[in-house]
Amino acid sequence: MEEAKARKSAPVPQKIFDGIDMSAVVSSLRNKKIPRQTESMCPECLKVIPATLFESEGALKMKKKCEEHGEIEDVIWSDIELYKKAESFAFDGVGIENPAIESATNCPFECGLCNLHYTHTCLANVDLTNRCNLRCPICFANANDAGYVFEPTYEQTYKMLKVLREERPVPTVAVQFSGGEPTIHPDFFRILEGARELGFAQIQIATNGLKLAEPGFAKKAAESGLHTIYLQFDGLKEDNYIQARGRPLLDIKKKAIEEVRKLKPDGPSVVLVPTIAMGINDDQVGEILKFGLENRDVIRGVNFQPVSLAGRITVEERRKLRFTLSDLAIKMQEQIGWLEKDDWYPVPFVVPISKLISVIQDEPKLSFTTHPACGLATYLYVPDEGNPIPITRFVDVEGLMKDLWELANKIEQSKRSFFPRIKALKILRKHYKKDKAPDKLGSLSFIKSLSTMMDTGDKEGISEFTWKWFYVGGMHFQDLYKYDIQRTMRCAIHYATPDGRIIPFCAYNTGPNYREEVEKKFSIPLDEWRKKHGSEDF
Repeated sequence: MEEAKARKSAPVPQKIFDGIDMSAVVSSLRNKKIPRQTESMCPECLKVIPATLFESEGALKMKKKCEEHGEIEDVIWSDIELYKKAESFAFDGVGIENPAIESATNCPFECGLCNLHYTHTCLANVDLTNRCNLRCPICFANANDAGYVFEPTYEQTYKMLKVLREERPVPTVAVQFSGGEPTIHPDFFRILEGARELGFAQIQIATNGLKLAEPGFAKKAAESGLHTIYLQFDGLKEDNYIQARGRPLLDIKKKAIEEVRKLKPDGPSVVLVPTIAMGINDDQVGEILKFGLENRDVIRGVNFQPVSLAGRITVEERRKLRFTLSDLAIKMQEQIGWLEKDDWYPVPFVVPISKLISVIQDEPKLSFTTHPACGLATYLYVPDEGNPIPITRFVDVEGLMKDLWELANKIEQSKRSFFPRIKALKILRKHYKKDKAPDKLGSLSFIKSLSTMMDTGDKEGISEFTWKWFYVGGMHFQDLYKYDIQRTMRCAIHYATPDGRIIPFCAYNTGPNYREEVEKKFSIPLDEWRKKHGSEDF
């Protein structure tokens, strides 16, 4: 009862567009003390229980105790100093003006989205099926194991997309179709066309690449509206795929990339998505990045995903497999000498750019106000010769973000624009380290493209920047051993469901496990599906 009262009395999320002083925000966040309390869940009974974040052996750890199932301890980030840096750039988002649930008090058990949620949908996942043409042992969704088939119709999917576009104050602009394997949905191309019709600026798929390796499939997907392919890519050794996916797949991944290459210059881009586990493929993070850079005419980034440990697992197994975001930064520095730990920043670091665009355009725009523990990233400039150069080497990124925030506040408070693009250009030049820049083209490209993005805020302006640079990042989805409800409340990656709800990723797949509830509600038994389709195959 006391826990419920505490959650109900939690403060209303602070808005980022209230003209607050950035220096005060950063100062207060940097002064947050560790150890401190948060809320988590018991991995066994899912009861919400208090948890302590504390420092031990140079790492950030979580300790919690369930009265029935005992004490659980796990590593959150292996490097406490990198975590403190990430947390110093935290921002609370604008929340949801039209939540489906208006009086929720019990996160994460009342998802909808609800009034407690801090962040609008930055990227929506729409599962098209739980069928797959692979049977990976680490997958979230598996029709064969579940015993039923979840496969929304085109009409159901279109309604889900409409709900996302109707979210306020920021309509969802990016959607990723996932599964299962989304490319095997019978209406896959029609669904892409529907998303384009509804005005999504970014249409993505999360795929294993098997269908894309087939001649003509990528071309038809591109013609239907596909922009970006998030390609499951676990390394450059076949053993990685045999162990994680159950069969050799490396050649198929390469064939899929070649099929996309045929569509240059107007075809979709590829982002490699490796799932990384300690002792499995952590020794390849550098090689995966090198592979992406070698194919950067098609591959525009790598988004590493430290493994989320689902199901029951012993303490020894957790310690053996656990791979955190700071491990990613450290391993990358060890394997790639020119990319260092200090080059990485948390996802909400770029919020000042979002705010500046918002006040210039006089309406809230896409803003990545996730919890700083959710992800790390950086951008690389790739010169014609020599190693790629992280943007942090020739731009004072922290000074840049501070000044952009202050500029946004001035525009907001004065209620007039006073040539914001000129002001932004001056700020960009101020923080550009000309003596450390790779070449003149890098300077002009950076200043022109980033200022255009801030001035327009549209897809073309953003593409002007992102397509000239290479993205490398990591996103660590939660599991029950290290679950922090504060992260769930700030989640920016959400699932749309056939019953009209929008549910944060780490609530949908972990904890309350809305996935099972939703799929059972809108599924048919596996045997019935096989009889209907006359096939044993998926």
